[in-house]
Amino acid sequence: MARYTYPLTLERDGRFMLAQFVDVPQAHTQGTTEAEALAEAPDCLIAALGGIIDVKQDIPAPSPARGRPTATLPPLVAAKIALYQAMRVAGLSNVRFAERLGVTENAVRRLLDLDHRSHIGQLEAALAVLGKRLVIEVRDAA
Repeated sequence: MARYTYPLTLERDGRFMLAQFVDVPQAHTQGTTEAEALAEAPDCLIAALGGIIDVKQDIPAPSPARGRPTATLPPLVAAKIALYQAMRVAGLSNVRFAERLGVTENAVRRLLDLDHRSHIGQLEAALAVLGKRLVIEVRDAA
């Protein structure tokens, strides 16, 4: 089961609080306060992971938090990343996967675009074609 909660570090640098993701060095942001830096962190992480997908590299697995603050990807983004990872493991290009799904390559590209508002049902169906099952879990807020 894949989890999409990434730890980050916070460090004061003059008047800014810097947030840096431990496992995704391309993902770093800042805020004037710790709360502001933490609020910016998820969008920063999504942008960095989108860049990793664009250059067709592996998505880094999150390491244990070990007391560090974390950012959890929204469910739709997590499903898109799970689909991307499953396609890579299966060795499928967008074109080949589109053929399996019976859709255009553009449709697959949109499913993998972290900024596109795909329907969760489409992602669930695409993951099922690759032998994956999408599970959503709800927990009490910390």
